Amino acid sequence: MLARFTRMLVLGVTAAAIASCAPVQHPAGTATHTDDYGTPVGSQPVREGGDLVMGLSAEPDKLDPTTSSSLYTRYVMNSICEKLYDNDASGNLVPQLATAMPTVSPDGLTVTIPVRTGIKFADGAAFDAAAVQTSLQRHFTMKSSQRTSEMGPIASIETVDPTHVVIRYKKPFAPITAALADRAGMIMSPAALAKDEGKNFSDNPVCIGPFKFVKRIPQTSIVVERDPLYYDAKNVHLDSVTYRIMADANIRASNLRSGDIQVADTISPQDVDALVKDPDLRLLQTGSLGYQGIYLNIGNVDGVGKPAKPIDTPLAKNARIRQAFSLSIDRQALVDTVFNNWFEPACSGIVPKSTFATPAGVECPPYDPERSKQLLTEAGVQLPYPITIQVMNTQDELRYAQALQANVAEGGFDLKIVPTEYATLLDVQKRGTYEAIFLGWSGRLDPDANITRFLTTGSGGNYGGFSSPELDDLLARAARTSDTAQRADLYGQATKIIQRENPYLYTYRKRLLTVHTTAVTGIEVYADGVVRLGKAAFTEPKS
Repeated sequence: MLARFTRMLVLGVTAAAIASCAPVQHPAGTATHTDDYGTPVGSQPVREGGDLVMGLSAEPDKLDPTTSSSLYTRYVMNSICEKLYDNDASGNLVPQLATAMPTVSPDGLTVTIPVRTGIKFADGAAFDAAAVQTSLQRHFTMKSSQRTSEMGPIASIETVDPTHVVIRYKKPFAPITAALADRAGMIMSPAALAKDEGKNFSDNPVCIGPFKFVKRIPQTSIVVERDPLYYDAKNVHLDSVTYRIMADANIRASNLRSGDIQVADTISPQDVDALVKDPDLRLLQTGSLGYQGIYLNIGNVDGVGKPAKPIDTPLAKNARIRQAFSLSIDRQALVDTVFNNWFEPACSGIVPKSTFATPAGVECPPYDPERSKQLLTEAGVQLPYPITIQVMNTQDELRYAQALQANVAEGGFDLKIVPTEYATLLDVQKRGTYEAIFLGWSGRLDPDANITRFLTTGSGGNYGGFSSPELDDLLARAARTSDTAQRADLYGQATKIIQRENPYLYTYRKRLLTVHTTAVTGIEVYADGVVRLGKAAFTEPKS
């Protein structure tokens, strides 16, 4: 099986890359950070029109909300494809294409969603309950969908009239509203989906949003322009937005200073302290609902969502080795060292400040390299135990990987780092052609979307091919109840199983750092990780 991995990889990192990514020491606990989500345009004077350019730190995958698994696709789709629900800066769920929150039957099996009328998709097709049904059905049943597990055990999706959609469940599913506040709730033009049975929807995505898709130049840019058919067009100020792919953090920072771009996401902690001193720039920042970490391939042989199959490596077969790997990671020291105190450790899929957090749900595995080596010896493997990990080839990820490599060596591991393009990481993650892969999740309000879709048997997001009937049962029970305290307790129990089996090793949570020039306003960034440009505008020049 190892041969299968190594055929896909180019092992090693050049000495130059290692030197450029050497971590810088910073004293722990010296930085304080205040959330700034940005502000709506409101009544402030702005200039109508203009073409905004955003420096995007990675290229999105296909612009199809059903199949996408990329945060960066969410940026673009947020401008062109609204959802039934959204979350606001305070973390509250609010209607978007729906007109009110869903009503749920006493038995929890029937969810009724009221939807807008009298609005149109970018291609002129009418928006109604039937259009919503078409998109939701596609999200739930399409073979390559990444949304199926997010939507729960649906029995049927129906329309009762042009203004109401009814989702009927086999068992209650409390997380559905939160799921419909992300890609599972994005509604696509039924006319566009009818073309080629929707197979090429991503080539010309058509939805309802402030902007509509214009063109994409692979590895270069994506352009959207103002949609005159948008129901709230009076509050859309820009003529267009160009998402320019700029993977290098230094180049994004340089282009911000020069004014060649007006917005940049994922600012590096290495750059942000200098950028915030520039009076012509503004930092937007917030904690994240998501996490970064390491998938370990336990049974993904034939591709994500396919039945798990045994992988004949000690790492895949023996939970003691995976536990040893976790014990060899000093999560706090790594974030303090590598990220200048901007980020924090992640220990589970539960957001520490959320209503679902319990001591069991957020407890961090200890750092114990001696116990790690003892477990490896008990497992009967030779030390150092080799693991090949694929890592996104950006400065921050490589810097962290180099520090992690040195860290886990103390616990008896020989970590081989393979820098990999982001789009390739997404592909090998789905196909299972990896041993270990460093990828995170931008996070959602409901913990079901942060845990269940990645770790339940057969899920379209279970990239490691992990299977635990015990964990499946706990997560299913958590989804069936609307009692927050009960759900929190169940997720705490689930966390104990995850930390025992270690199919995914949580490492750190980013602080979301987005910078824009003072030439623009109305840009907002929430804890869900999405940079919102739909109502942004250029400011009036100072007289």
